[in-house]
Amino acid sequence: MDPCSSPLSRAAFPGALSLARRRVVVTGAAGFIGSHLCERLTQLDAQVVGVDSLITGRLDNLTELMRSPAFELITCDVTAPFDVTGPVDAVLHLASPASPRDYLRLPLLTLMTGALGTLQALQLARAKQARFVLASTSEVYGDPLEHPQQESYLGNVNPIGPRSVYDEAKRYAEALTASFRRDSGTDTAIARIFNTYGPRMRPDDGRAVPAFIAQAHAGRPLTVAGDGSQTRSLCYVADTVNGLLALAASEHSGPVNIGNPEEITMLELAHHIRRLCGSSSPIGFVDLPADDPRRRCPDITLARDLLGWSPRVGLADGLARTVRWAAGPDASVPTVALSAAARS
Repeated sequence: MDPCSSPLSRAAFPGALSLARRRVVVTGAAGFIGSHLCERLTQLDAQVVGVDSLITGRLDNLTELMRSPAFELITCDVTAPFDVTGPVDAVLHLASPASPRDYLRLPLLTLMTGALGTLQALQLARAKQARFVLASTSEVYGDPLEHPQQESYLGNVNPIGPRSVYDEAKRYAEALTASFRRDSGTDTAIARIFNTYGPRMRPDDGRAVPAFIAQAHAGRPLTVAGDGSQTRSLCYVADTVNGLLALAASEHSGPVNIGNPEEITMLELAHHIRRLCGSSSPIGFVDLPADDPRRRCPDITLARDLLGWSPRVGLADGLARTVRWAAGPDASVPTVALSAAARS
């Protein structure tokens, strides 16, 4: 099985078949999650129009899709007006620099994509009378004072810190999406995506999983921020995609958390990935970034109750698949269980 493919059938989440033979626009189609989403949609017999500026997205992510008659790519900047000819049944808006390295390198573009890019995508959905799904983020919760985070939590965000270009772009995008629903009657929904990992993540994108894998394979120190006690809840990309599709196929407006509540400290994650890679790299420690959340874990009660969705790929399995993909098709990756500390 392809390590990035989902083990689930079409019946794995309610409403999935309602997207079959529909025409769906995906912005950010060449990105990490966007490319997996486009691939999954074509497996559901949907016709997919991908939109991407290729500033942070990669054509390599679309190599197989570009051979499919069910997929077409429009290369354009979503912050400027764009049009898609013909009918559109759904617009899934994922366009945005998403990794810390990208949004810190492209702060103004990140803010503009959250504001103008979301506006253009919403206007397309309104004109086509299509279902609109915003891919928002757990970053709207900031460094949370509530744990786990429920959708009703309003967040603890520094509006002028270096991370604010991403946090506030997504918070504004949520406000704009909610306003289109209230004022224009546009059929919208908001998904708050928690940390997602899996094949196709760039080794240099600044996120922990690909960074640790690349460092372990190269024999370099695995750089853990702070003392490594901060936690994240990591969701395998196939599960995140199925959550987005479940929301798209529903009538719910959200926001709905899409993530895996299996929480792990960054230090335990580094140790586990090092074992998976069979590496003897040391663990190194670097300064904690400004406004880095101490804990991050989703309450997914709404996703379970409203969408019938919950993640199916456990962290140990998902990390093994990701390491196997990064190492290449002929690599041997040991079966390594998460330690008791990592599961607590």
